[in-house]
Amino acid sequence: MATAGLWTAGARPRTLPAAVAPVLVGTGAAAAVSSAVLPRALLALVVAVALQVGVNYANDYSDGVRGIDDDRVGPLRLVGSGTASPRAVRTAAWTCFAIAALAGLALVLITGEWWLLGVGALAVAAAWFYTGGPRPYGYRGLGELSVFVFFGLVAVVGTTYVQVGRVTASSVVSGMAIGCLACAILVANNLRDVRGDARSGKRTVAVFLGSRRTRILYLLLVTTAYALVIALAVAGRAWAGLALLSAPLAVRAAAPVARRARGSDLVPVLRDTAMTELVFAVLLAVGLAVTGA
Repeated sequence: MATAGLWTAGARPRTLPAAVAPVLVGTGAAAAVSSAVLPRALLALVVAVALQVGVNYANDYSDGVRGIDDDRVGPLRLVGSGTASPRAVRTAAWTCFAIAALAGLALVLITGEWWLLGVGALAVAAAWFYTGGPRPYGYRGLGELSVFVFFGLVAVVGTTYVQVGRVTASSVVSGMAIGCLACAILVANNLRDVRGDARSGKRTVAVFLGSRRTRILYLLLVTTAYALVIALAVAGRAWAGLALLSAPLAVRAAAPVARRARGSDLVPVLRDTAMTELVFAVLLAVGLAVTGA
């Protein structure tokens, strides 16, 4: 498969907001205390995007070699469809992880915070062992927790930290909000694939909870993200309320879930939830920056 095609398959448009959003918000939280540093934010963005693309390839590889994708509802997978060899996809995953590691090392050298190497190593391990290794934790209902931690709290707080040199309350609350929306994307994905995953032995949260309770979980995650923004606004970051302007997008994303759509009818939910997260992040970042101006 051509390199460009391999990249396109790994950098799925609906998953990249999960990488971009926390960096935007973390930089907004840094600006809220007048400490945004653009070069460091750009390095954090490289780390986040490379990890996200890498985990897409890693999941494609691991699910493909296990036969999980033989009965797939969603978009084409490289290994499962035979479009690319398992070796090529695995190499693409580790190339992305290496890029993330190099950008992360640059941040460590700039900030002098060597303990961040441990955080980076944990992030790469989480990305690989989500579906890789002998006991993938993503097959045991822990995927959403990992996404909340690494693509929510760690990504937002980490982006703020490398610019500010400390953890701020706004970055923690904002990281929780972004983590909820990132989780909602994964919940929608697993709701779409729940029947196939159950047959193949992949025990996701959706498989454990069942369809009805998984839909409730999705709606709770989205609602919680907006509740956290309201809490930020009430606590003194008034302009953080700008993120509420993305609510109509969230309503559109949630509508098929509430209507009990199934299978391929849930594919638009992933796209719309990703767009909600991105717009939410842009507005929240601007709001935090304006508040601190």
